[in-house]
Amino acid sequence: MITNRFIRTTALLTLLAGNEAMAVGFRLPNQDPEGIARGNAFAATADNPSAIYYNPAGITQLDGNHLSVGVYAISTNIDFKSAAGGNASTIQDLQYVPQIYYVCSPEDSPLSYGFGVYAPYGLGIDYDGATPFDTLAQEGSLLYATFNPVVAYQINSQLSVAAGITANYSKVDLTRSIFGPGSEFTFRGDGWDVGYNLGLLWQPVKEWSFGLNYRSSTSINFEGESFAEPFADWQHTEAELDFPYFIVGGVSYRPNDDWNFEFNLDWTDWDSVNDATFKGTFGGDQIFPFRYRSSFMYEFGVTRQLGDGYYISGGYIYSENSVPGNTLSPLNPDSNLHLGSIGFGHRGDVVSWAVGYHFAYNGGRTVRNNTPSLIGESANGEWKTFNHAVNVSVRYQF
Repeated sequence: MITNRFIRTTALLTLLAGNEAMAVGFRLPNQDPEGIARGNAFAATADNPSAIYYNPAGITQLDGNHLSVGVYAISTNIDFKSAAGGNASTIQDLQYVPQIYYVCSPEDSPLSYGFGVYAPYGLGIDYDGATPFDTLAQEGSLLYATFNPVVAYQINSQLSVAAGITANYSKVDLTRSIFGPGSEFTFRGDGWDVGYNLGLLWQPVKEWSFGLNYRSSTSINFEGESFAEPFADWQHTEAELDFPYFIVGGVSYRPNDDWNFEFNLDWTDWDSVNDATFKGTFGGDQIFPFRYRSSFMYEFGVTRQLGDGYYISGGYIYSENSVPGNTLSPLNPDSNLHLGSIGFGHRGDVVSWAVGYHFAYNGGRTVRNNTPSLIGESANGEWKTFNHAVNVSVRYQF
């Protein structure tokens, strides 16, 4: 007999797993094709409107008005093989994430203003058909959209600082099995929160530039409904989840007008994503741990100017794993990732464009100590990741 305690605990564990998304942790650091092509090593360059995300102090380098519109398209390719021989793979449909940035730098003013709309966390994952871990996860999506006004102040020709407010909307939609076919748990909810971002850009000499970018943590209370078939009808449910702060430091070296080399160190406070509180799910409040761990991304990029406004870039990222094996969810099988990238574009007096491509590859991660579900299913086995993504943008200057 299925007890209320069993249903309640299973539902809560489902919610916990479902708010993880497939990315580096569940961040989406790829916010512009010029940045992506350079392995996101862009905090110390930050010379286009996407600086609103990468380093808002960089918008003081732009004169007049700039509007940039782009889209990031990613295909998530994850393969799993359990020790017992079971297999699972994700559906590889493209997912699209839009990016919009606007910058206004009034003439003869030390102030620049910007507004960005982008998604710093999120994406989703869907396993095609039955899996060896149906009671851990079947499919889930996390949308986290940021509306980000910023103001930057050019203190002098070498130093700029910036601050902004982030209004963040998030939506979760997930499904998993409770104890097998015909018993599914679904949760749908959304919520808002407010945070802030800061930036600093210092270029003491022409050849060297230093950048610092900080984004605050947020905590969103998702309000929505949950449904456990065939045991209970839709009912009001809340889930409070934390999103971590991150800080990025970068140094750019430009030996001449044709070359730009940059290295960024990107740290995310995943340790703060520790507990999640769920309210109203089949009665009672309970707290469950994520047990994530803080991690670095090491980012390197280079750009070569080709003349007449054309350029080509390349980059590499090493992203440390942020999800321990015992709490790994099939909706976020994070691992140590290698990301390679390339891109090209053209900057004109009025219209500019850029294209960037990157892949993410983990070489395989073996998990042995994953905590099983209440019917004994686990994520123990080998996880392989090979994702592809393309970002394109067009900018209009007026």
